[in-house]
Amino acid sequence: MKHTAIRGPRESGFSLLEVLVAFAILAISLGVLMQIFSQATRTTLVSSQYSRAASLAEAKLNAVGTEIPLEEGAVSGDPEDGIAWEITIVPVSLGETSVDAPPAMPYRINATALWQDAGRVRSLTLTTLRLGEHF
Repeated sequence: MKHTAIRGPRESGFSLLEVLVAFAILAISLGVLMQIFSQATRTTLVSSQYSRAASLAEAKLNAVGTEIPLEEGAVSGDPEDGIAWEITIVPVSLGETSVDAPPAMPYRINATALWQDAGRVRSLTLTTLRLGEHF
């Protein structure tokens, strides 16, 4: 005796249209997730570059007065880890508020770090004041 399956008016399973719609939703979702991950990776890279630049600029500020003389002018050196740097030292004018010469001369020190990022030049500048000998 042979058995044959009796099928009703509706078969179970998914239609081709339902499968295509599901794949379209999956593709759009994966595209959005890839964009989010790509942007997060880019942000992490830029953050890392700024952190390295800040560390270099801070180290160069700390070197003023020891390795770099505390005198008016600009100093730069070889790039370190792909980051160029420059120190500028400018005397700060006290104006006419003091009759006597101050015991020490204030200097404004700018440390600038420059690097290339995706064809753009980025920079970071740290500034501080230091007291030096009065001439």
